[in-house]
Amino acid sequence: MKNLIVLVHPDIANSRANKAWREQALKRAAKFDLHELYPLYPDFKIDAAKEQKMLEKYEKIIVEFPLYWYSYPPLLKKWFDDVFAHGWAYGTGGGALKGKSFALAVSIGDEPASYAKGGAVGFSMDEVITPFKCAANFVGAKLLPSFFYYGFSFNPSEDFVAASAVKFGEFLDKF
Repeated sequence: MKNLIVLVHPDIANSRANKAWREQALKRAAKFDLHELYPLYPDFKIDAAKEQKMLEKYEKIIVEFPLYWYSYPPLLKKWFDDVFAHGWAYGTGGGALKGKSFALAVSIGDEPASYAKGGAVGFSMDEVITPFKCAANFVGAKLLPSFFYYGFSFNPSEDFVAASAVKFGEFLDKF
């Protein structure tokens, strides 16, 4: 069965990391379907029923995005709000995501040291993604180990971006 990558980048054309990662996903089209939210919903009017039907087809879903102020891009927040709805994802008549597996793939501008004890952020990425862990728990899904790649704001070289893409490809190959 194929896996799904939900790519959520508000400006993929000017992205370095997520654009390179997208290419890795496309190279693995036999194993992954790629679903990009910003081109589909530039007006933020999400077709929740369509998104729900799509999610029902997959057992493993990777949500890929750049870290935005220690959270996710605005369209991803709206997607969760609209799609993970009462009566479908949870609550009476819900449970459509129960038993599914989710993973995160997050491009991070800052260096890893900022996410260490005593670092500038003061929280690890494992702590930063707590809302995702809570959401997965709440809907009965499992959060798989995530892929975090740091330092994009400080490493403008194409070699750095290419290395991140190779590592992302290795992450995908584990699915």
